[in-house]
Amino acid sequence: MTAMTPGSNLPLNTARVTVDVAAPVRLDVSGLLLTADGKVRSDADFIFYNQPSGPGISYRSGGGSAPDSITVDTAALPPGIERIVVTASPDAAGQTFQGVEPTATVRDAVGGSVIATFTPPQLGSETALVVVEVYQRGGAWKVRAVGQGYANGLAGIATDFGVSVEDEPAPAPVAPPAPPAPPTQHAPSPWLGGPTTPAAPPVPQAAPPVPQAAPSAPPVAAAPGAGKINLDKGRVNLQKNQTVSLVKGGRPLLSQVKMGLGWEPAFRGRDIDLDASVIAYGPQRNHLDSCYFGKLSILNGSIKHSGDNLTGEGAGDDEVIVVDLGRLPADATGLVFTVNSFSGQKFTEVAKAYCRLIDAASGEELVRFDLTGAEPQTGVMMAKLIKQFSGEWEMTALGDFVKSRTVRGMVKPASQAL
Repeated sequence: MTAMTPGSNLPLNTARVTVDVAAPVRLDVSGLLLTADGKVRSDADFIFYNQPSGPGISYRSGGGSAPDSITVDTAALPPGIERIVVTASPDAAGQTFQGVEPTATVRDAVGGSVIATFTPPQLGSETALVVVEVYQRGGAWKVRAVGQGYANGLAGIATDFGVSVEDEPAPAPVAPPAPPAPPTQHAPSPWLGGPTTPAAPPVPQAAPPVPQAAPSAPPVAAAPGAGKINLDKGRVNLQKNQTVSLVKGGRPLLSQVKMGLGWEPAFRGRDIDLDASVIAYGPQRNHLDSCYFGKLSILNGSIKHSGDNLTGEGAGDDEVIVVDLGRLPADATGLVFTVNSFSGQKFTEVAKAYCRLIDAASGEELVRFDLTGAEPQTGVMMAKLIKQFSGEWEMTALGDFVKSRTVRGMVKPASQAL
């Protein structure tokens, strides 16, 4: 057995090798099959917990009690694959490798004998690592110790090696807005220059009439045509395209709020790894920044993400985004909350998806929107918050599906939804 150092390599005398990656904390381990240009051929070459096998490579979960591992059968790899990189990142959201020493153990997959070990030194703010690589040189296969760190998590590694986190093409253009309706009671919106730009007045929110008796107790249903709904009567249940003004007792809500997003697998025994995000825009629908599992804090900390949930199992919110309305920069006038399936699962495999706005100080649920329909797409825009010239914020339920597996692919359609 050899203890390797960064950059060192060893020849492999067996066609099948397993790389275990162990640490004092639970890790997510993955493998990528790379061609001579250092890129994957497609997303199918990214092997991880939701895509555990490919030609000549497989992933095995240790279940938290044993290390995750990647097994490579060099004799079964497709032509043109010259390198397999084994990566690791802490399972806990936002956790770095500071004080955590992962160790890769390379062993013969058949006999189990240990070939080498490698512990990357001097780790700090990294949230993901390329630990080791199995590569071909001169017709022979070798293993190399790497230890390259990334501060932007698994998404940074995936991007570097060509996994399509930039996403599929943008969806079909959004249908043009309906002809202008008579003026509403809403204050002028700052979008596209506000009242000084007549060509772009705010579009009134419209939804088909819903025959519904008044509920016997809160929550309040935001019924179309009922005027401007606010928070004075308690929690508001929104339906698609309905809007509520975040005003209570005549005062705009400018405190810290939480947007909780949740979902469940539609089929038992199947994990659903979805990613909740928020995209921030300026007055001209210009993209300011996006907060997601790979970037947990934006706009000077006024928006923060709770971290990634990998299964969707269990009661309560799966992911939470905290927004300090009073601390948002003045040019942040629109927020769109999205959910995406990076692993490619469609929303027809998701049940009970919802979003809810919560007062962070009291824990009171202010607004809720339950997604009642589903389309076979990988992204959905759940809700938007828009700041009015009066200083108040309005929340609108969206429920619009998009072909996009990451937040990056949502930036354009979300701007069109503002």
